[in-house]
Amino acid sequence: MKLLKISAVAAATCLLATSVSADEAKPKRQLKNNMMVVTNIAPKSVDTLSEMFTEGIFYGRLRMNSFKWDWRNEKAGSTQDNKAFGLGGSLAYKSAAYNGLSAQAGLYFTSSPFSSLRQGEADLKYSKAGKDTFSRYQVDGGGAWEYAVLAEANLQYKISNTTATAGRQIFESFLTKSNDTKMIPNTFEGLVIEMNEIPKTKIRGAYFTAQKLRDHTTFHDVITFKDVAGSSWNNNDDSAVHKGLSYANFTAAGADVNHELIVVDMRNNSIDNLQVDVTYGSVPNVISSLTGELNYKIGLSSGYSLTPGVRYMQQMDNGGGAIGGASLSGNVTAANGAASGYNDGGSLDGSLAMARLVLKNGPLKAQIAYSAVSDNADIVAPWRGFPTGGYTRAMAQYNWRANTKTTAAEVHYDFDKAGLVSGFSAMARYAIQDFDEAKQGTGGVQADSKILHVDLRENITKDLYAKVRVGLVSADSRVGGIDQDSYNEYRFELNYLF
Repeated sequence: MKLLKISAVAAATCLLATSVSADEAKPKRQLKNNMMVVTNIAPKSVDTLSEMFTEGIFYGRLRMNSFKWDWRNEKAGSTQDNKAFGLGGSLAYKSAAYNGLSAQAGLYFTSSPFSSLRQGEADLKYSKAGKDTFSRYQVDGGGAWEYAVLAEANLQYKISNTTATAGRQIFESFLTKSNDTKMIPNTFEGLVIEMNEIPKTKIRGAYFTAQKLRDHTTFHDVITFKDVAGSSWNNNDDSAVHKGLSYANFTAAGADVNHELIVVDMRNNSIDNLQVDVTYGSVPNVISSLTGELNYKIGLSSGYSLTPGVRYMQQMDNGGGAIGGASLSGNVTAANGAASGYNDGGSLDGSLAMARLVLKNGPLKAQIAYSAVSDNADIVAPWRGFPTGGYTRAMAQYNWRANTKTTAAEVHYDFDKAGLVSGFSAMARYAIQDFDEAKQGTGGVQADSKILHVDLRENITKDLYAKVRVGLVSADSRVGGIDQDSYNEYRFELNYLF
């Protein structure tokens, strides 16, 4: 009897330990603060072809996004208060690896089912941040307010420390990102090779023939604006797209309307506490850029660290300036450049410099940063990477127009890590943007502004996430005395991973 009691206690203890261990174990996937997915549990290598698929793992996600955009001054035909609501999710599958070969696919779905929570068909053009909950191109053509798309479908082959991925895929880099903060990520179609053969060095090369923006049902050209029919919501219609690099302008110049995007980057950590990043990007015969970044971590007392960082981007015109002009608006040419505030309206040569100081200690991260764009051309980067991201970019802002200077401060505090509020973290960012008033007319540049951006996030469980985002923008009046850049924006989202 005594032995039986001891066995029962031991079994109960093991069961409790197992339960605690299970509770503390990380889930299959987690969301970072920027809502990018981190995979904790991935399939392992197997010995047979059949096990390659039977030992694969499914990953699920359910999500909801709600948006409200409130302009201070609405302008007939141009700006209108707008709202949006999306329900959807994704189901992804990753096979196990057999002799280095594996496969992956991701099916995504979004729906905007409640007419009272979104814009009507006649007001599609007024949709701002919430436009990614549906396809404007599809709805404008009489289609439904929902769609499904196979945004990821690829094969991977790994040999030694080198991996090649071919097909539809997410590629996170300085220039390209999934930017998965709405319903469906931004993905690319092509080939990526990643090499980790050199100690403390990662080198990647990507060759993309197509891109699928978040609110698109099909893959399209990586840079061409509009299509042969002149639709503004087909091909690359990203908010930061160069509208002068359009189907009509490429055709008129006798240039190809189908392009490729090449990205080559390298990260090195050979020197203690120093991270070196170099990125080369190119759309052949249109534009290219070379970017370098240094971040050096300095240990301080009491657990603090201070990391100075600098980033410099040089943009080179490879023919795109003569076709589309120096401004992202597409309304500036060599002939009217001076009158529009651009030194050379027919050139896309330009540069962007940034610097920051990041202070960290446990749950606290504080940062100050500054960025300045040369007074030449606007920076072309419509692949959701955001050139000033991580330095001075605030939510929904595009501060890489020529001769723009931005100062920003940011504080992030993890109340959960501090042991104060379970699962809760908060971020506040304040940015002062100084645009060039001379470029407001034809160049379409906005007025100087101040932005307060707040994110509040709660991990309700290890699989369920809630997030509130608020952006308050107070802008000067544009030349002519009209304030058309001030607004308040509110977002709420839920994510459940399984």
